Order: sequence, then structure tokens, then C-alpha cells
Amino acid sequence: MRARRPTDRRAAETRGREGERRAAWWLWLRGWKILDRRVRTPAGEVDLVVRRGNLVAFVEVKTRAAAADLDWAIDERRLARVAAAAEYLMPRYAGPNDDIRVDVILIAPRTLPRHIENAWMG
Repeated sequence: MRARRPTDRRAAETRGREGERRAAWWLWLRGWKILDRRVRTPAGEVDLVVRRGNLVAFVEVKTRAAAADLDWAIDERRLARVAAAAEYLMPRYAGPNDDIRVDVILIAPRTLPRHIENAWMG
């Protein structure tokens, strides 16, 4: 495996941010309120925190250059990190009667976003 050059890293960062913008727009069109973006915690980072009614979702967004690469974009280790960060953030965004879940949105060019609801059942 070759080391990433700084230009590769910057391009990936730019692509990731654009994917997060697309995911937020996709969710907003479906009635979700965007509460926060790119929230860092000691346990990890959550890309989007969204709410619809009494449901708060902590969303991991994965962006790939090709739709064929989306099937391998997320794994249990990454989901566990997002779930740990969500647990840390729950008191800030969710009330006692709110439901909580971890979702994943997969983004690739020329495809609709793929929304995986309740991706972490741990």
C-alpha cells in the first residue's frame, strides 16, 4: 500500500465535505432538520446530527469516487466509533423521550444517495 500524498489527502477531504453537503441536502429534502455538522468528541466524529420529530440520527457519511466502491465504504469498526461518539453526544441533542439511531449515507457521483437507517444495532 502506497503512502498518500498531501494532494491525495486534500482531494479526499474536499470530496468528503462535498459528500456531507449532499447528504445534508438529501436529508433536509426528506424533512430532517440539520442540528449539527462534523461534531468531534473524544470518542470520534459524527458527520451529521439530524432530527425529524422525536427521532435524532447520528449520521456517518461515506463518499467514494465510484458507486461500485460504496459496498466496502463502511465497516463495523467505523460504525462502532460513530456509535461511541453518538453516545457521548446524546445528552446534547436528544431529550428523554427521543429515539436515537446511527445512520449511514453513501454518496457517489451520478447516483442518488443511499441511506442506511439504523446501521448500528450494537
